[in-house]
Amino acid sequence: MSDAGSLTVPERTQRVEAGDLEIKILGPCRHESPLLARLGHQALQRVGGAERILLDDRRSMRSAHGADPAQLPAFEAAGPRDRIFFEPAQLRCGIVTCGGLCPGINNVIRGLVLELTHSYGVKDILGFRYGFEGLVARYGHAPVRLGSAWVSEIHEKGGTVLGTSRGSQDPGEMVDTLAALRIGALFVIGGDGTLRAATKIVAEVQRRGLSIAVIGIPKTIDNDIHFIDRSF
Repeated sequence: MSDAGSLTVPERTQRVEAGDLEIKILGPCRHESPLLARLGHQALQRVGGAERILLDDRRSMRSAHGADPAQLPAFEAAGPRDRIFFEPAQLRCGIVTCGGLCPGINNVIRGLVLELTHSYGVKDILGFRYGFEGLVARYGHAPVRLGSAWVSEIHEKGGTVLGTSRGSQDPGEMVDTLAALRIGALFVIGGDGTLRAATKIVAEVQRRGLSIAVIGIPKTIDNDIHFIDRSF
């Protein structure tokens, strides 16, 4: 919900540089966060001034970089920011679930919808059906409109209420759908293959110069997503 566009991580095992962990931004954050009135400034981090968490805090790493923290690979601390890129009342969000099933997917969908609706004031949320197939128009999977009532009891059900699928889809076709539906932020729930596909969506979005944020939510039982110790 802040200025995040994507986080690109090297796919091969190699030395990680500070720039590898930088989150690409969509542009200046001109809108005050709706959370300010409820949480106050002390609970929000300043855009561009958030704490950073070192990937490797061993003394040998610090010595190799002259003890300059700015040269060390570090993650931007998670959490809400004081200002955001999108105007929530005008933002349309999308949610898609891909890959294998596991407990908790519906809880994540429900949490996203409730937080977007009640905390940020987003009025328009679409759930894409059957994984990335739902982002390809020729499959004919119409998205479902998600709201508080629709998700109120889905956490009591197994699997994913949006459905899922495996297999590659063309990033161009998926971005065509996002652009046609005026999606500003797409939440992608999936494992390593799903998140790699999400980076291809990001690349196509950037190639076209669109303002679409892609947010990956890791779902893995294989412990095979870089830098993620555990997932839901």
